[in-house]
Amino acid sequence: MPNRLARETSPYLLQHAGNPVDWHPWGEEALALARASERPILLSVGYSACHWCHVMAHECFEDAGTAALMNRFFVNIKVDREERPDIDQIYQLAHHMIARRPGGWPLTMFLTPEGRPFFGGTYFPKHSRHGLPGFDEVLQRVAGAWAGQRARLQADGDALVHELAGMLPQGSTGEGGDAGVGAGAGADAGTDAGTDAGMGTAAAAHGLREALMASYDAMHGGFGGPPKFPQPPTLDALLRHAAAAGDDAAREAVLATLRHMAEGGLYDHLGGGFYRYSTDAQWRIPHFEKMLYDNGPLLRLYAEAWQASGEPLFRQACEETAGWLMREMQLPSGGFASSLDADSEGEEGRYYVWQRDEVARCLDEASFAAFAACYGLDAPPGFEGRAWHLHRARPLAEVAALLGRPEAECAALIDGARVRLLALREARVHPGRDDKVLTSWNAMAIDGLAFAARVFGEPLWAASARRALEFVRTSMWRGGRLLATHRDGRSHLNAYLDDYAFLLGAVIELMQGDTLNAADLHFARALAEVLLEQFEDPRDGGFFFTSHDHEALVLRPKSGHDGATASGNGMAALYLQRLGHLIGELRYLESARRTLALFAPDLQRVPQAFPTLVSALREHASPPAVAVLTGPPDALARWREALARRYLPGVLAVQLPLEAAGLPEALSKPAGAQPQAWVCRGRQCLAPIGALDELLAALA
Repeated sequence: MPNRLARETSPYLLQHAGNPVDWHPWGEEALALARASERPILLSVGYSACHWCHVMAHECFEDAGTAALMNRFFVNIKVDREERPDIDQIYQLAHHMIARRPGGWPLTMFLTPEGRPFFGGTYFPKHSRHGLPGFDEVLQRVAGAWAGQRARLQADGDALVHELAGMLPQGSTGEGGDAGVGAGAGADAGTDAGTDAGMGTAAAAHGLREALMASYDAMHGGFGGPPKFPQPPTLDALLRHAAAAGDDAAREAVLATLRHMAEGGLYDHLGGGFYRYSTDAQWRIPHFEKMLYDNGPLLRLYAEAWQASGEPLFRQACEETAGWLMREMQLPSGGFASSLDADSEGEEGRYYVWQRDEVARCLDEASFAAFAACYGLDAPPGFEGRAWHLHRARPLAEVAALLGRPEAECAALIDGARVRLLALREARVHPGRDDKVLTSWNAMAIDGLAFAARVFGEPLWAASARRALEFVRTSMWRGGRLLATHRDGRSHLNAYLDDYAFLLGAVIELMQGDTLNAADLHFARALAEVLLEQFEDPRDGGFFFTSHDHEALVLRPKSGHDGATASGNGMAALYLQRLGHLIGELRYLESARRTLALFAPDLQRVPQAFPTLVSALREHASPPAVAVLTGPPDALARWREALARRYLPGVLAVQLPLEAAGLPEALSKPAGAQPQAWVCRGRQCLAPIGALDELLAALA
């Protein structure tokens, strides 16, 4: 018989609906049962594309003996970390405090009936091995401790929550503070004079640059050792710094990292898109799940890298990743699915790796020779010593020299082989797809597609981004508030800070790709207003991860550090500033200033952990240039194309319709028979510009 998870929308929870474990979804029913029965809670957090989540499920949760122990001693709660990042964030922090090491998934935590954590870990095997205790043993020991030492465990849980609360950022003045950020800097253009001398923009950017370059892997790209993650927020902030400071070494560190990622096994060389992370320093062997939240930001980052360098490799990565997003991830409704599993047929990577003779049978001799030389099939197998995972082993020129053929001929042979092998791979059993639509992750995909569409002039990509936004607006925006997740016609769960902040950024990006329309502007303002009304801390500044009317949990996080994705506080500060400058709304600028003030001590201490806030601080001190374009659309098309092909991260350019009415005063510009640009930075505005070369010079 299915358990209580059978009524849920999450594919991850539904995967466990047939377990013999008496699983509950997180909610008052389960928490009340724990309180009434005085049993501790066993909280298991994971997600559908997680390899080790599947392993623990097969070993433990599908086992009748283990399930009997769980059902006897605990109230068992299963959580999809993608639907409930609020819960995951709290208990990952708790795990870090308990274990003194980073967490991960599956996350296995033991809580008091009030939800206070007192013990935990990540993956536990069924039986003890490799230094890990067996899960059955853990269950019995925790149950015994609860029976004999309950008061101590409850006191431990209380103390841990108190300690976690003390780690939240605190304002230095009780009124949002001015520690590190001066009140006037956001409104004045072009200088860092308004910031406190102890924490100027230059100090934060320099600190970030120095910390990153100290850990830069000059041979293989990336920062630090394996496992290596893509880190789009970090690379974006470093590229911004490099452009602003003329820092060639930092610029090359970003571009070289992106080359290694796109040429290595982190990238899917047949189908496009990036995997989760590399298990080795060379970017050769990935963890094979594909996440929407990686690929949206990476699409934007590779388009920025192409703007900055013009390298064909970066454009190819954009074209193939955008194609993968639209082909495999966009649902008929318009929204984007969340992820593709790492496993198929019970094996990680099975869908993606190859046997050499399988490839040889599919290709003619000349194609196989070129493809094998290019993608490493002429070397020993790199995946577990038994299979080949594709990576660019040689550049095209070297392949051509090795085979004694012209480069153009080799390129044609390789491209043809890729097409045939992709068709062959399509016939395999596909990895599972988590088809729930998450608001924040869709916002990242919308932003990446819309930006890349603007850079490369690809209307199909822009249309795909627009379809996804319309789905979110019609299915996940209810009564002036967002919902976090959607599947099978059902949208639910209060949205989080990331949902509003990332979607605000995506809407602002779309406003730059199309002729500005009132609906987008209205939606952007509505999102910004909810951020201020429901998430901002009125005392200390910054934004809580959950809204003021959200379910009360044991902790209310307010984090500014970036992880796999940018932080909600960083994105809120960055895009509230941008919208504030675009429409002249000082409340948005002040809210961003208070956020930067709150996190200023962190930016001074470890700026490399807060790259998005560093970028927001840069735009606080030196506001973005807002270029309002007016005039005949056909004539302006050349202007917009010229702007889009240049790396100008500190520029917002919007084109007004010929008949523009009801716009904010900052956007109300007269339209004439000739193209014109109205450029402002903060409160300083230039005279109208009527020539494209003058505009480019003004924005450079």
